[in-house]
Amino acid sequence: MRVYCAVFALGLRRYSTYRAATVAAVFTNVVFGLINASVLLALFHARPEINGYDATDAVTHVFVAQALMGPVAVMGPPLELAERIRTGEIAVDLMRPASPLAWWLSHDLGRAAFAVAARSVPTFTAGALVFPLALPDAPARWAWAAGALALASLIGFAFRYLYAVSGFWLLDTRGVSALTHLIGPVCAGMLIPLVLFPAPVAEVLRALPWAAMVQVPVEVFLGKDTVPGGGPAGALAFQAAWAAALLGLAALVTARAARRVVVQGG
Repeated sequence: MRVYCAVFALGLRRYSTYRAATVAAVFTNVVFGLINASVLLALFHARPEINGYDATDAVTHVFVAQALMGPVAVMGPPLELAERIRTGEIAVDLMRPASPLAWWLSHDLGRAAFAVAARSVPTFTAGALVFPLALPDAPARWAWAAGALALASLIGFAFRYLYAVSGFWLLDTRGVSALTHLIGPVCAGMLIPLVLFPAPVAEVLRALPWAAMVQVPVEVFLGKDTVPGGGPAGALAFQAAWAAALLGLAALVTARAARRVVVQGG
């Protein structure tokens, strides 16, 4: 456990050194949030309510989603593990007396913790200064929202880890990353709230693990009863089930890959 705590601290310290990149990321999140919120306000001006969302809910969704972009990393960054598999450096990693999955999870949780403080809080604060946002009205809902954020970060890591370890078979994961960068934000509700999709499509998207990274945490934050299970406990159970399934699959794939490591060049 001491090793993984040290790796967590390493990830936190490593990403805290990229200050210019962090400022640029916050600026990008805020600008995109302002544009997206303006578009949705125009839509809700024509239709004041859509499937339980009003204009304030929609704008809040935008800025919570933008705040989640850093810790959950729906659109990256890709794990360095993918490049280590491509170059063959993974052979050294597998010789360490530590689980690769737990190692990279600890490192990524350090990155996510820094992203919450340095990206999520400033992004959401900027949105709250420009628009009236729907904030939780009770400490318990803030606690549920924090739990949803933690589980969303686990799911985001599990996805990116699976993309990375596909390199054991594909040797180059750039195609996988490019495809998932197109699919993930749409299915997660990052670009458009899932409530704006036709009901049959929205129901299918809600059942997929991508929704557990953005749409479900947003609805827990808003206190909507449309979340899986009809309440925050059901929503977090839905997220926990997908996190366990994806991390279990990641452990299985890692075990199989370790038995057939092929280092390019020999």
